[in-house]
Amino acid sequence: MDKDGFQTFLEKQKVPEEKISDAISIVERFESFLNGTTLASATSNNAEEFIRIMLEEGTNTYDNFIHLLRYGYFIENNDLYISFLEPIDGGNVMEVLHKKLGEEVGEALRDDVFKDISLPPLGTPASEKPRITQSVMERMEANIDSKTCQKVLTEVAHGLSTEFYDSGQREKLLAAKNIDDYLKEKQNAFIAQLEKHRDEGTPFFNQEITDDVVQWIRDNPGIGSAKREGNYLIHTKIPFLAKEYLAETDDRMKRYYACHCAWAREAIKTGENEVSSTFCYCSGGFTVKPWEIAFDQPLEYEMLESALQGDERCTFKIPIPEEFLKKL
Repeated sequence: MDKDGFQTFLEKQKVPEEKISDAISIVERFESFLNGTTLASATSNNAEEFIRIMLEEGTNTYDNFIHLLRYGYFIENNDLYISFLEPIDGGNVMEVLHKKLGEEVGEALRDDVFKDISLPPLGTPASEKPRITQSVMERMEANIDSKTCQKVLTEVAHGLSTEFYDSGQREKLLAAKNIDDYLKEKQNAFIAQLEKHRDEGTPFFNQEITDDVVQWIRDNPGIGSAKREGNYLIHTKIPFLAKEYLAETDDRMKRYYACHCAWAREAIKTGENEVSSTFCYCSGGFTVKPWEIAFDQPLEYEMLESALQGDERCTFKIPIPEEFLKKL
């Protein structure tokens, strides 16, 4: 392990000193587990085996996953980076849903929905998650009206805080000549971000970016951002694995590569424990949140397409507030 180099890397990332020692410790623990295999050559299978040990030991903390994925990024081992990223991507969604549901419909009804369902620990394999999601959604839809189900799931929004989304978009929108210019600027920035990952060989969140992916996004405005159709924004999510999505010809697998949801994606692939597409309102909440921040107001959106309801992409229709339409 390059302890000194990693420490310098973490310091540049402004990681607190007390967490740096914890980061070095868990990476050393992983290196010891590898038993002769170098960290640079470690694979996703090695990471999955170590995650199982973390679950058994109770060392499956959010911080430990972050420490390990950071080391993967530091040594440019994308397999390790992605392997330790995926278990925490939306990892607390069920916990947040449990909390939000109790606030909206009361703890008694919430407890009925989650009866005999244990909240899965962080690092639970993706293959085990759809079974839990299927049960929760079946009970929600059987006992709670659809509007309330959609509202609660929207508020879950992947369990991320407002601070996660706020990247100065409000200021950029207000500085733009009109909404169309803002959308063009936003799309260009997204393409530039993807090009940077492609050129540097680094993953965009979980996925490899290729020339074909960049060109496809360039040819399809609105994917990863939004395009305007009349008084609405049409926002289509970039596929979870765009490179694989573009190459795939099987309808089911294309939907699988499109879907971002760790709590449902494997159900598309296996055809087992199928999850209601209502669950996609969690993705809708994640998608609409940056627009709510930019427009500085809540927005009622519509789900047009989703992988869980049989579509090959996930698309949401978001209203443009009247005061911004006046600038067109």
